[in-house]
Amino acid sequence: MRATQLFFPTLREVPSEAEMISHKLLLRGGFIRRVGAGIYDYLPLGYRVIKRIERIVREEMDAQGAQELLMPMLIPAELYQETGRWQEDVLFRLKDRADREYALGFTHEEVITDIVRRDVRSYRELPLNLYQIQTKGRDEPRPRGGVVRGREFIMLDAYSFDRSYEDMDLAYEKMRTAFSRIIARCGLDAIVVEAESGAIGGKENEEFMILADSGEDTVLRCANCGYAANAERCEVGRRDAGRPRVGKQDLRLVDTPGQRTIEEVTQFLGKRPEELVKTLIYKAGDRVIAALVRGDRDLNESKLARLLEVKRVEMADAETIESVTGAEVGFAGPIGLNNVKIIADWEVASMTDFVVGANKTDAHYVGANLDRDFKVDLWGDIRIASEGDPCPRCSGTLNSLRAIEIAHIFKLGTLYSEAMGAKFLDSDGREKPFVMGCYGIGVSRMLAAIPEVFNDADGMIWPISVAPFEVVVLLLNPEDDQQCNAAARVYEDLQLRGVDVLLDDRDERPGVKFKDADLIGIPIQVVCGRLASEGKVEVKLRAGGDKEQIDLGAAPSRVIQLRESLYQRLEEKADAVSVRRT
Repeated sequence: MRATQLFFPTLREVPSEAEMISHKLLLRGGFIRRVGAGIYDYLPLGYRVIKRIERIVREEMDAQGAQELLMPMLIPAELYQETGRWQEDVLFRLKDRADREYALGFTHEEVITDIVRRDVRSYRELPLNLYQIQTKGRDEPRPRGGVVRGREFIMLDAYSFDRSYEDMDLAYEKMRTAFSRIIARCGLDAIVVEAESGAIGGKENEEFMILADSGEDTVLRCANCGYAANAERCEVGRRDAGRPRVGKQDLRLVDTPGQRTIEEVTQFLGKRPEELVKTLIYKAGDRVIAALVRGDRDLNESKLARLLEVKRVEMADAETIESVTGAEVGFAGPIGLNNVKIIADWEVASMTDFVVGANKTDAHYVGANLDRDFKVDLWGDIRIASEGDPCPRCSGTLNSLRAIEIAHIFKLGTLYSEAMGAKFLDSDGREKPFVMGCYGIGVSRMLAAIPEVFNDADGMIWPISVAPFEVVVLLLNPEDDQQCNAAARVYEDLQLRGVDVLLDDRDERPGVKFKDADLIGIPIQVVCGRLASEGKVEVKLRAGGDKEQIDLGAAPSRVIQLRESLYQRLEEKADAVSVRRT
């Protein structure tokens, strides 16, 4: 393609709306434009990258025996109601003119299960893996980072159906391999971590994370044994916890007028946050419980829900807190808290002489101790892990890293098939629910993750497999016949050899063309400038900036050689990760 025919409105100034590097560069390079909060247009350059990512996705999914289909984005409420997900807060809900309710698909477990329950009858039709690449809608409360977290986005979602849990495990491993290869072929290095299942459900799941300082996710990883998990899921080792020690202080009731928060109480009493125990009142189904964590820690609601064997927990409202504790919000404590089950984090077990709320407005207890002053009904790991915590698998410690989630895979089991009555006839003549898995990759999120990792002061550096063009030929002076002839010769020869090439034939200054070429990050640059009078061109790699002067006649072959070398590196990367089980 010629640049004079290509729509790519580049910007010289950094847009004020952008925070992440990739967001700034994609806007400046003319890849995307904002329509509304979390909603973006994909301009030609951006959409070319999307299509190239999709091609890699299809190749790897097809190689694992998955089959592509396309499901509707508009989903009747009845399907989500069958599984109890109609009330999920991420749903965009709407009604038609007949007042029938629908939602925009945020994921398609119900739709795919409905397809399979209607048309798959026998174990002989299994295993089955179906996937789509489609636009999704999620009512994200805080869209950020451009297309990193949007309200409308493009995603691969795949679903496996098997007759047994053993077969599901095999399907899961195939998808794990496919995803690892997809990400590697896109040039990225992913770490695979344990994760929370969220609104999808299922007990076992993993996320593929791309390490980036600007990432919105926190990963905890042990350098000693390799254990890694999203902070929302990460377990904390016990080590010294679980051995209560006897304190030296007497219990004292202290007036703390208006001091509700940890910061206020610690400042008022001259204590450190780690000398306090927070008492958090929660609703778990029809029960009200009290959860205790150290004052400088945050409660992990997912861990608490799992410990209590409920689907979710939610913070109690002010009225409930006051009825249970007898005090206003901010003064709850475990001492004298009757008729409420007390759950405590293991870390609390090693604390002595700590501060707790007094269940009395404007008062706290100082010098509180376990056993002497109150009893704990249930112990567990219920806090969010943080940097320096003990590893749950070995004697190492956890390091905190920032990351971008790029993919997520789940073992669903029979969660959806049982809820929707999706069954098949097995070889023993009995009807059984399908055993399912689901697997998702953020295709449009990859558009941001790649330049978030691969960039420099001049712009983006696309891996050749996903670049909007593989090669750019820069015609520095369109009025110079020798330069024009050289550029046209290289451009046409590369096109004939199947290379995806852009010819920058615009009537712009050379400086503008060089800046734009670096900004949009095409991997190989061929410069047709003054050297054309000597029958030469300059060939340059965007990554690293290596340059070489090549005779005009040999230039296309040299470009092909460089192109094949760049692809080969990505293939070797994919081969390496496909045989490594992290």
